[in-house]
Amino acid sequence: MPPERSSRLGRSALGGGLIVSVQAPEGSPLRHPDVIAAMAEASLANGAIGVRLESPEHIGAVRRRCPEAVIIGLWKRSFPGSSVYITPGWEEIRAVWAAGADVVALDATDRPRPGGEPLGALIERTRRELGASLMADIDSLANGLRAAELGCQWVGTTLYGYTEASSGLKPPAWGLLAPLRQRLPREVALICEGGIAGPDQAERAVAEGADAVVVGTAITGVDLQVAAYVKALA
Repeated sequence: MPPERSSRLGRSALGGGLIVSVQAPEGSPLRHPDVIAAMAEASLANGAIGVRLESPEHIGAVRRRCPEAVIIGLWKRSFPGSSVYITPGWEEIRAVWAAGADVVALDATDRPRPGGEPLGALIERTRRELGASLMADIDSLANGLRAAELGCQWVGTTLYGYTEASSGLKPPAWGLLAPLRQRLPREVALICEGGIAGPDQAERAVAEGADAVVVGTAITGVDLQVAAYVKALA
């Protein structure tokens, strides 16, 4: 990775900024590469420090339209016998990186991965063969610390409340931020992602130790936001 790219991905460069998750559900008219790229460009033009994108197709579309953007990329794919679906294996990591992501986000929980591949081996191969920066999507303090120990440069609370072990918890992960920041290595960035519904919550996340905040549905989730309003008014 070129030095200038790695420097803008370091913890100090994040500065408590906003990363916008620009995604759309299957079947939505918004799930078109040109639409995703336009929303990403609008987010960056209004001050977002980066965007989080799903699928190599969308990553490539935003990279072409916004060549200087900081892109956190992932690929959601489901396989029998495993509940891990955020960039679950080597094929997905390699495709996300090749499409133009600066950081590859992957499920770093302790759940069994497709094919039984150990998380540590996957991280080691990624760093050795690609030199890619990794964001660990985690659901607990233990999994966040383990991901950092294995070599992930970013740790995000993305899966808090969304795994079998954390299903009784509701994001945002207020109970995780301070303990993670206290125990993570200084150079590892802590990202608050999941359940941030307004600027006040984003501000609180930074105050509790987050180096950046990812917001998706509250900004770009037109489908879910409209459905919620319609349901409330019905």
